[in-house]
Amino acid sequence: MAETRRELANLKCVPCRGGIPPLIDLKIKKMLPAVPGWERIKEDGVDKIRREYKFKNFVKAMEFTNRVAEVAEEQGHHPDIFIQWNIVELTLWTHAINGLHENDFILAAKIDEMKTK
Repeated sequence: MAETRRELANLKCVPCRGGIPPLIDLKIKKMLPAVPGWERIKEDGVDKIRREYKFKNFVKAMEFTNRVAEVAEEQGHHPDIFIQWNIVELTLWTHAINGLHENDFILAAKIDEMKTK
């Protein structure tokens, strides 16, 4: 399992069709430091990771959102996206297993790498 953001960002999401358990607490705690700025949340008993990005204005927020959409489509893994005027909030979890999977951390790392470029 990758341990740094760069290592995660170099991986590719694998299709998850369900039938496997979500990551256990110990693995989540081990992977979370690789994607600093993302926080673990629990909604309706489901583990998810969330991050908020701030921008200069709405246009910059939308440009970022469109780049996120491209990466998500390439990976076949899609975040929930909430957009305000200059804020984009992303939430990741794997719907097929109703919890967190390595794919969520891979996509988070890819988004962070894209943001820093």
